[in-house]
Amino acid sequence: MLKILKYSFFDLMRSRWSYVYFVFYLALGFVLLFLNNNLNKAVITLMNIIIVLTPLIGTIFGVMYYYNSKEFTELLLAQPIKRNTIFMGQYIGIALSLTLSLVLGLGIPFVLYGLFKSTAIFDFSLLLLVGTFLNFIFVALSYNIALSTDNKIKGFGYAILMWLFLAVIYDGIFLISLLIFNDYPLDKFSLIATMFNPIDLSRILILLKLDISALLGYTGAVFRNFFGTNFGMIISMIILSFWVLLPVFRMSRKLRKKDF
Repeated sequence: MLKILKYSFFDLMRSRWSYVYFVFYLALGFVLLFLNNNLNKAVITLMNIIIVLTPLIGTIFGVMYYYNSKEFTELLLAQPIKRNTIFMGQYIGIALSLTLSLVLGLGIPFVLYGLFKSTAIFDFSLLLLVGTFLNFIFVALSYNIALSTDNKIKGFGYAILMWLFLAVIYDGIFLISLLIFNDYPLDKFSLIATMFNPIDLSRILILLKLDISALLGYTGAVFRNFFGTNFGMIISMIILSFWVLLPVFRMSRKLRKKDF
């Protein structure tokens, strides 16, 4: 698996889109950190971009790499190599290359700005950690979608729809539900509904770390009482880990039954 992982990783690192992705975050980091006097505002802006863009890029790269390397993958499948070894190597290689572009793109301005000398290092580290989780989650989800359909156009359509649902539509349904059932206690419902969406969960974690949960009103107080504690933070990381592991497990099961 290590050889396939290295091949997928370096194959993507040679792609010009990886450099575009890296340069985008590098320029964004320099602009926000060096032209902004308020670090909290810079982190919030980065959060809003990472929360939306990272899942989208992970989704597109995952499904695109699967379909573009399909012939090479079929050639590997003809060899005495386990299916899991091939696809897990490709998956980890894609996720690592995207994570490296993100971490280096934001980490270089971070180091040059000298944030290691301030308490903002913890907020920034959480931002990069959340971005890493989102990369691994959405690459895994996109690979699941690609494995489920051989039609390239349908695969791209389903992948973008999945991202759109989790990034936009889910929030709309969640807010409408809160308005409709406003007369009922919604504490547990809000917590559970947040856990079912990795993008929302990541956003809440960062907002609470920046200590601006008051902007979220009553719901923010509920989140603060749970996610704001050490126990809540540990539970959140475990849930994000499950968001990685469950699609990988489903991918593994799908590979046993799929006829290539």
